[in-house]
Amino acid sequence: MAAAWSSDLASKVTTKSRGDEAEDRALAYLQTRGLVLVERNYRVARGPGAPGAEVDLIMRASDGTLVFVEVRARANSDHGGAAASVGRGKQLRCIRGARHYLQSVHPWPPCRFDVVAIDGEALNWIPAAFDAS
Repeated sequence: MAAAWSSDLASKVTTKSRGDEAEDRALAYLQTRGLVLVERNYRVARGPGAPGAEVDLIMRASDGTLVFVEVRARANSDHGGAAASVGRGKQLRCIRGARHYLQSVHPWPPCRFDVVAIDGEALNWIPAAFDAS
């Protein structure tokens, strides 16, 4: 039993480190495209009757647009790849995080939701990948 737990822990640490690497890579890529980091790993804890929320990267574009970025990485494009894994549930968590973040921003700037999908070595930036409606 201890060996299984140890193996599970090692895979979670590896998964976390891979996710951090993907976020680092996405951040560096977006910065070379002129976006500026505002916040990283913005999280809203779950509360009574309120689901949690998360935004991987919050960036500002040169025109002032606030960009909420979901970063997804997959070792390969099997099962639709990284972009296809940003389902409606993931979108809603990102939207909830953005709404929470925007409570402290006045006036609201233009906003959009981007996805950076990483499949193996291929990086695909999808501006305005989904909206809050």
